[in-house]
Amino acid sequence: MTRKWIGWAGLAALATAGFVTQAHSAGWGQASDNSAQNDPLRAALAPDAVARRILEARVNQLGRGFNGDVGIAVREVDSGWTAAWNGERLFPQQSVSKFWVAVTAMSRVDAGELDLSQRVTLRREDLTLFHQPIAQQVGAGGYTTTLGELMFRAITQSDNTCNDAVLQRAGGPEAVRELIRRNRIEGVRFGPGERLMQSQIAGLQWQPAYSVGRAFYSAREGVPVDRRRQAFQNYVADPIDGASPLGLVDGLSRLQRGELLSRASSDRLLAIMSQTRTGAQRLTGGLAPGWRIAHKTGTGQVFGGTQAGYNDIGILTSPRGRHYAVAVMIGRTSVPIGQRMTLMQNVSRAVIAYDESRGFGRSNFSH
Repeated sequence: MTRKWIGWAGLAALATAGFVTQAHSAGWGQASDNSAQNDPLRAALAPDAVARRILEARVNQLGRGFNGDVGIAVREVDSGWTAAWNGERLFPQQSVSKFWVAVTAMSRVDAGELDLSQRVTLRREDLTLFHQPIAQQVGAGGYTTTLGELMFRAITQSDNTCNDAVLQRAGGPEAVRELIRRNRIEGVRFGPGERLMQSQIAGLQWQPAYSVGRAFYSAREGVPVDRRRQAFQNYVADPIDGASPLGLVDGLSRLQRGELLSRASSDRLLAIMSQTRTGAQRLTGGLAPGWRIAHKTGTGQVFGGTQAGYNDIGILTSPRGRHYAVAVMIGRTSVPIGQRMTLMQNVSRAVIAYDESRGFGRSNFSH
């Protein structure tokens, strides 16, 4: 008896789990000859159909089993086929939104309206809050660099001050929203910028003094608990920067295919995202040898032990050059960070197993 690609033990497991029945009833699998057409089991077990059913099941299992609000989407870039859990729900993007700022800036480069070699001087009044490594270089006389370097730092280091500087020169929040509308990307919002949004989440109104030292933290600690709790809950329930996993993988896929930007600008942005230093144990932690990732993380504020936004989105590329857009958005959770990273790593592993099952190596869906 000839051994099928998934193995007879795998067939038994699928039948036990109900996959064979579901695949057949949903019309999965196209037979290549008449005998296969007359054999429901063989038609249902067409390799692509089975691989997709298994990935769908794994994504659902991971989403359902996580203790927190989570959305997951995986899109095969070439075909557009997608598996998702809570795919249409809006989750806080936090620094994932820096992806849209970079796309907007690069679109203006393509239009001849922006030059990444442009010199930019940052001054102390340009500082924002939270993670801004460049603040150490902004002295009394300011710090001068290029717009391209600011964009690189915004993506790879998730530097908030660098991102705000790029956003300002790319046309501000409305320019980002217009890019999203123009490209008909559904399920993606863009907020008012880090200063205003983070202050709002904490129950504060932005003041320039918050950018100095730990001034923002001190001000946040002084907010009455009830007011801060309400502001936090309002944000989680209806995030001003919310995005759906399906909207995010749509944007990522279209970037990879060169549909949002010129090919040169698409490649440049993806190259920058491949050098991201944040979140080394999120999606990246689940990669197998030979796999690459271009990604952007996002991490939100914590209140009462609960975090609003712990995310990673990116393009996973197999050793054979197959591309997958992936978004894991944790909207609200209090589980240890290790469990969040494990979830993301397992999504990467599920993608790798799916890719291997389609003829590029040995499959193992048991991660």
